[in-house]
Amino acid sequence: MSEKYFAHVKKDAQGQWDLPHDLRAHLLGTASLAEASAAKFGSGEWGRALGLAHDAGKARDLWQSYLRHKSGYDEDAHLEGKKGKEPHAIYGAVLLEKLFGKQIGRLLAYGVAGHHAGLPDWSGAEGAGAASLEYQKNQSRCLGDIAPFVGEELSRVKIAAPPWKFARGLDLSLWVRMLYSVLVDADFLDTEAYMDEGRTALRGCYDPIPVLLGNFNAYMKELEDGAPQNKLNDIRREVGGRCRQMAQEPQGVFSLSVPTGGGKTLSSLAFGLEHAHRHDLDRIIYVIPYTSIIEQNVEVIRSAVDPLQVIEHHSGLDDDATTAKSRLAAENWDAPVVVTTTVQFFESLFAAHSSRCRKLHNICNSVVVLDEAQLLPVEYLEPILQTMQLLVDRYRVTFVICTATQPAFGPRLINGKMFKGLRDVREIMEGEVDNLHHTLRRVNIRLPTDLTTASEWTEIAAEIIKHHQVLCVVSDRTSCRELYSLLPEGTVHLSALMCGQHRSTVIAEIKEKLAKNEQVRVVSTQLVEAGVDLDFPVVYRALAGLDSIVQAAGRCNREGKLKNLGTVHVFVPPRRAPAGILRKAADTARGLFGVAHVDPLDHTLFQKYFSELYWKANSLDAVGIIGLLEPDQSECAMFFRTAAAKFKLIDESMQRSVIVPYGDSKTFIAELRSRGLSRRLGRSLQRYMVNIYLHEFNAMLKSGLIEEVLPFIYVVTSDVAYCPIRGLLVDAELYHPEQFIID
Repeated sequence: MSEKYFAHVKKDAQGQWDLPHDLRAHLLGTASLAEASAAKFGSGEWGRALGLAHDAGKARDLWQSYLRHKSGYDEDAHLEGKKGKEPHAIYGAVLLEKLFGKQIGRLLAYGVAGHHAGLPDWSGAEGAGAASLEYQKNQSRCLGDIAPFVGEELSRVKIAAPPWKFARGLDLSLWVRMLYSVLVDADFLDTEAYMDEGRTALRGCYDPIPVLLGNFNAYMKELEDGAPQNKLNDIRREVGGRCRQMAQEPQGVFSLSVPTGGGKTLSSLAFGLEHAHRHDLDRIIYVIPYTSIIEQNVEVIRSAVDPLQVIEHHSGLDDDATTAKSRLAAENWDAPVVVTTTVQFFESLFAAHSSRCRKLHNICNSVVVLDEAQLLPVEYLEPILQTMQLLVDRYRVTFVICTATQPAFGPRLINGKMFKGLRDVREIMEGEVDNLHHTLRRVNIRLPTDLTTASEWTEIAAEIIKHHQVLCVVSDRTSCRELYSLLPEGTVHLSALMCGQHRSTVIAEIKEKLAKNEQVRVVSTQLVEAGVDLDFPVVYRALAGLDSIVQAAGRCNREGKLKNLGTVHVFVPPRRAPAGILRKAADTARGLFGVAHVDPLDHTLFQKYFSELYWKANSLDAVGIIGLLEPDQSECAMFFRTAAAKFKLIDESMQRSVIVPYGDSKTFIAELRSRGLSRRLGRSLQRYMVNIYLHEFNAMLKSGLIEEVLPFIYVVTSDVAYCPIRGLLVDAELYHPEQFIID
């Protein structure tokens, strides 16, 4: 074997073999990038060791022969009868344990062993089997033929103790995952620089935070100079000014408790930019629960700082609306402003796959604005908040918890067990929250005199019909359908059985009718409650959690245009909220409302409500994430892959996604059938997908209404199955003979 070792090979534009990617150069290049990124959290030498060791297994004669044979670069090479892919990652992991000992080497081994396949479990105890680190190590003991230069480079790395003493819980596993993020991003970047120089040239070169702050200040001056002098704009200026003032405080956890209309988006951006400038941070990350809110907020953010400095990263993003540069930045969040979803942010923090973890190290040195924080799922609250606190304590992250209904995230006893929560949360509007809620109040909430007796849908329908413009929000799609069926023709139906594009179209039509003062009555599930910019004079809300009721109230007299306050009617529906946390939330609110003269908009109720709700929850770590990731003392055993599989903010195990026939989707479906799935097409189809329960999916599949056009990609084949009013028909009504009669 030649002394020249290759990491990768490629062909040039003419189809000829290019110069190979030298392995030593790749290891050194990756090590340099990983060291720089890991230095952000005091772990530079650890990052360097990972970079040098990650492809050590390629410095074996067997692997070099495999590369030449597999690529065709050397037609005379052979693998002596071996078939399939030749592993290399585990050899670097074993080498690290040999050189640095079990205590240090094991911590590094997880990342190196998983830099392609994903962070492994330690053992097969949770079902990982042959993918576990323990199994791979036992199968790969021979290190004799690794080229000497790898060990020589690693011998120059001086690793002592970790950068801090680890606490119990998720501290160590998060650090290992951060190191893994540093490694896989460095590996991707160094490999890309060889394989595709054009992509590398598009990366980076964003404006620094001080430039964005200057852009923002100029934008706000122009906006405020042109704004009319009124009480609302005075309040918004006050909130923005307080945010700038509090941004000079030390890093940590902040809350921004501002009711609807107080200008949270621009004020939180003011805090983020000033705070990042004050503490020399790299970026601001907006974490938003729903893509519908992102669509509204991202345009405001872009206008305020410069559209080219803002990237979006979420499933609802159409590639046609992005640039090649922004798509590359979304891979590792290498941009000054990132807008993403709650699911993307938190599932990535517990992920095991390299592509999901790649961006994590760029959360370091950032301001994270957590919008509508009350929507964080209760069953995952303990691992989420513990991770947030660790990001603050170890990785120079500042959180801004931004919502009108602040949840009870502080430490407390729950069911006799200490709930650590978040420490030392500072309210940005301290001393002004009472005044803000009073001044920005736009509605009265009317509670039923009897909180135990349900109204009939016919009674609610009769009330709704009295109003020219009215919104009614219920807690499940069955209730939405039943109430809708009792209302006059022209009533608007909104539920998650309508694809995203359909909902966006309908919401735009609702806004137009509201603006023109035309008659519009809407029955919706809770999808309209968080961030959807609707403004009705009257809102009805089925009894639900206090946060849901207050959010529904945010769709009433939103712009404060009514001469008097708007009215929100709470009623007890004939169907209880769905079992689980939604029902417990409704029951908790019912108990609070039983107190005489209670005002649901009294913000001091929120802490009491959330505290009681968390106490009622079966668990704040329902699937045992902390137990899977807290290492034992003997083998430093952690179960990354199992934890990643269990940490799903949206439970997909009982649901299936189907592509529905609506609008342009037929064109996209035809392309899918003829050309297969591409990244661009997959993004486009996201807007035309509906999630349905497994039993509904199976019934439609059995009836021939759904077809599997590609593996695990399903298309609704019947136009009749998708109603232009109600969306996907998944109930018995779908199979009624009248549905198939053509006039």
